[in-house]
Amino acid sequence: MTVHHLNELLLICSLVLLVAVAAVRVSSRSGLPSLLVYLGIGVAIGQDGIGVSFNDVGLTQVIGYAALVVILAEGGLGTKWHEIKPALPAAAVLSTFGVAVSVGVTAAAAHYLAGVEWRQSLIIGAVVSSTDAAAVFSVLRNVPLPRRLTGVLEAESGFNDAPVVILVVAFSAAGPVDQWYLLLGRIALELAIGAAVGLAIGWLGAYGLRHVALPASGLYPIAVMAIATVAYAGGALAHGSGFLAVYLAALILGNAKLPHWPATRGFAEGLGWIAQIGMFVLLGLLVTPHELVDDIVPALVVGLVLTMVARPVSVFLSTAPFRTSWPEKVLLSWAGLRGAVPIVLATIPMVGGVADSRRIFNIVFVLVIVYTLVQGPTLPWLARHLKLGDQAAQDLGIESAPLERLRGHLLSVSVPEDSRMHGVEVSELRLPHGAAVTLVVRDGASFVPGPTTVLRRGDELMVVATDPVRDATERRLRAVAEGGKLAGWLGVSPEADDALAKPSAKRGLAKKKTVK
Repeated sequence: MTVHHLNELLLICSLVLLVAVAAVRVSSRSGLPSLLVYLGIGVAIGQDGIGVSFNDVGLTQVIGYAALVVILAEGGLGTKWHEIKPALPAAAVLSTFGVAVSVGVTAAAAHYLAGVEWRQSLIIGAVVSSTDAAAVFSVLRNVPLPRRLTGVLEAESGFNDAPVVILVVAFSAAGPVDQWYLLLGRIALELAIGAAVGLAIGWLGAYGLRHVALPASGLYPIAVMAIATVAYAGGALAHGSGFLAVYLAALILGNAKLPHWPATRGFAEGLGWIAQIGMFVLLGLLVTPHELVDDIVPALVVGLVLTMVARPVSVFLSTAPFRTSWPEKVLLSWAGLRGAVPIVLATIPMVGGVADSRRIFNIVFVLVIVYTLVQGPTLPWLARHLKLGDQAAQDLGIESAPLERLRGHLLSVSVPEDSRMHGVEVSELRLPHGAAVTLVVRDGASFVPGPTTVLRRGDELMVVATDPVRDATERRLRAVAEGGKLAGWLGVSPEADDALAKPSAKRGLAKKKTVK
């Protein structure tokens, strides 16, 4: 490749990125997952559009896998442990038993209603049974759902890629499919290995980043993403589920209160957008629209059974042991969004040389496009109709910078517009001994607060905390942001109020020393 060709390629890629970034505004206002816009860009550039010819399925699969690693890592980093912890049992059942039910029902529909052979039907059933992490994360975070439902859906989308990939690879392999009990054993083993690797690497990475001060803040985001990628590679090389490993490792890192966290979160989110754009545009390039015509009806039939029968049955059966109301079951059924993951997985039989694999890809592509168009925009309406909206307060933004030589931490705290910290005096924060508010920035001006200084929405606080009380300080700040000045006394986040566990005399002394 010459320098001139490289310059042309850079120009095209830059223009595609700019168009894709501008299209985010359109997708966010319409309620559609951005994947549809990016796929449209790829189709417009492809053979039936501008005329760019691209048919390298192997390269698409490799890039798709790499993009999924980044997307799962970004999703794990942005998932709050306290929100998904109560949802883990239900999400685990949905990701295993629910997937099995969905695969069986969808495969039967593909075989008996669409006339697809059994092996191809099983592949289609497995491919479309995985909810897409990118679609779920992008749509649900703009829909005010109760935290328990958001936790179930986000955890499910992070977990169910692993068993689905195993099933698709098994069904696409040459020769007869393994006996069901052997397949179940293989899935259980790979999930166990992936979980162990992800948890171990995530814990070790978080421990290292919290105890080793890097020379530049920009190194923390790079280190976090590198650790998440190591988790995927380690899980895969250990013959486990790399996708589960990267999600769990990122989940631990995202909840470890790492230094310079907002910068790390923004870096990961940017990489996630680039991964989505690149993957979706490439998948759009791989599609030849005029070849989809013959597979539209089978795709609509299979998608209708998946959406109206397979997904609801899997949800209702999987959530039966848990306290889930009927409206919540209905919403969980409708919110099983598909996206790029099924389309990427549909390249596995193509690479493996499975008969009619191109038809499988076309059916999956049409199914994803049509039913994402239906489900995405209607999800907020359904949530309101089922009275499941939840206008939760915006999370308190806290960034931590380690002061290694001083054995302390500098916390930068942003007070959101709807935070209950508004109107609270500095002394009423009741920070633990060893922590103090040292500076307040308000309307562009900074000043040193006194004990009676009243905090306002939009304030930026600089809080200095010693190493032993760093975590307790952040928990206390979050408790006040959620429950106001009486947090801990009125049952709001009592676990976050470590300072209240001390004797009152010590609390008074701590307050005096804090504002001294």
